[in-house]
Amino acid sequence: MRLGYVIIYVADVQATLEFYQRAFGLRTRFLHDSNSYGEMDTGATALAFAAESLIKMNDIVARPNRSGDIPAGAEIGLVSDDVGAAYRKAIAAGASACVAPTVKPWGQTVAYVRDLNGFLVEICSPMGG
Repeated sequence: MRLGYVIIYVADVQATLEFYQRAFGLRTRFLHDSNSYGEMDTGATALAFAAESLIKMNDIVARPNRSGDIPAGAEIGLVSDDVGAAYRKAIAAGASACVAPTVKPWGQTVAYVRDLNGFLVEICSPMGG
């Protein structure tokens, strides 16, 4: 088994794709004609966004991501060689600051922001780097 993609349910798929392009420099790989599903090009594993309407259609129950609520107990991690610059770029693009870049005891630099949906995004240096 392998991880094929991570899907985050959002209120507006197209706006979220555009935000991730501006904030993190990711490129849209796919957007369905219905605007209900899209993917970012992130390497072997895609970061995908699906419309909240698909939650019910898929017969699952989930709490919607909202910027005013406590973040979900999940995050995505984006690796950058310059965490400080990536953190500032994300904030300038509209991400909400959570934790400024901090060097962890194991040597990795880590920062946290929330995207326009309130979903938690870790920006970190490569492990061991």
